[in-house]
Amino acid sequence: MKKQLLLFAFSAMALTSCEDDDIQGYELDMMKGDWKTAKTEVISGKDNKTVINTSIPSGCSAKNNTYFRTDYYTSYTAYTGAGADCQVNGTSEGTFTYDTETKNLNIKYNNDTERPYKVVILTSTELKVMELFDAIDQDGDLIKDNVYITYKR
Repeated sequence: MKKQLLLFAFSAMALTSCEDDDIQGYELDMMKGDWKTAKTEVISGKDNKTVINTSIPSGCSAKNNTYFRTDYYTSYTAYTGAGADCQVNGTSEGTFTYDTETKNLNIKYNNDTERPYKVVILTSTELKVMELFDAIDQDGDLIKDNVYITYKR
């Protein structure tokens, strides 16, 4: 009986210790790949509901993309140009960290400071993050407003 109880206890420990790794791997797998910015919204910090401003990329900037890999590498590619003549304007490479429990995503491009985000939505086709840096009051109510960026595949 003691051997069975001991075997059960070790099995339970082994299963629970792998659980976080499985979630981390699953969410990193959903995050990997190219993401295009679909929209950027400024939401009132007072109620976190009222939309103050929405911007949707157009023209060549609609091609801008952020890329994630499961080995914590990330890159951002920006495009410029006119009409259908879009050219790569620059690429930034770096690393990121992601915590599945807190949903904190920190991106550090080479020669830049680390930028923290909170992942609000993560599916295989949508990634929505809230910026946790450089918050300012944009509607004049003396409360810092939140910037949300939505990415699509």
